[in-house]
Amino acid sequence: MAAADYYEILDPRFARLFNGGAQVEKLFTGCRWAEGPAWFAAGRYVVWSDIPNNRMLRYDETDGSVSVFRQPSSNSNGNTVDRQGRLVTCEHSGRRVSRTEHDGSVTTIADKWKGKRLNSPNDVVVRSDGSIWFTDPSYGIDTDYEGDKAESEIGACYVYRVDPGTGEVEAVVTDMVRPNGLAFSLDESLLYVADTGRTHGAGNPAHIRVFDVGEGGKKVSGGKVFADCTAGLFDGFRLDDAGRVWTSAADGIHCYDPDGTLIGKVKVPEVTANCVFGGAKRNCLYIAGTTSLYMVRLMVNGAKTY
Repeated sequence: MAAADYYEILDPRFARLFNGGAQVEKLFTGCRWAEGPAWFAAGRYVVWSDIPNNRMLRYDETDGSVSVFRQPSSNSNGNTVDRQGRLVTCEHSGRRVSRTEHDGSVTTIADKWKGKRLNSPNDVVVRSDGSIWFTDPSYGIDTDYEGDKAESEIGACYVYRVDPGTGEVEAVVTDMVRPNGLAFSLDESLLYVADTGRTHGAGNPAHIRVFDVGEGGKKVSGGKVFADCTAGLFDGFRLDDAGRVWTSAADGIHCYDPDGTLIGKVKVPEVTANCVFGGAKRNCLYIAGTTSLYMVRLMVNGAKTY
């Protein structure tokens, strides 16, 4: 198959980011809705969520095997790895953000805001200061498909920050319809957040906004639109070491230059939900696409913060 079968160049800047002979490989299939891949460098494996099947799966890069990492998983969604190498997970039916400790025990990081239960945490990142930032749309309580149907106690969908010292949960973005994927810029001066509000109304957003991070990394301001999705919805995304944004969409992974230009696409035969850079050199892009886990080797390296 030719490079055109796997890549779409929309700007000359994209041409040098991939090798034309590198295919998009399907590593596993059999999920109902694959989400939230996280790369563990020490073990050379990826953990990701299969939300409706209430399980987490593990792909071992060393031998290509796939096994069940955790089941039930509280309908886990987004995952990340903190600076101590621990798994941090968003749980739909658990309605919390949890952390798996080195001994395998699971600790609750956040499950309430102002005494009210969270909706269904969706995606999470850890800043270099140890603070944990996560989104809390309602997808896990809208129906029983991805969690347990319930009414929202908060009545809105926010982005939250968990203080690393006190554990206090603070709402930092309160003007989005359905906040979803999120990531910091390389210097952590910017916070990118996707809004998938289009799922709850044709006139709602399908874009990524970018916020300025201030007050010692505790507050954000601004929130201009960084990019509008041209195919379906943006969901989860990660940055490479040049600050480019690689984001999921209906037809694969879209790559945006830091200036907001859509420069190219990695074509995937299923609707994608999220991605993460992995591999020994962080040049393998692992992609969660509906029923499957995919991987493509790129000519670029992922940011070290993920």
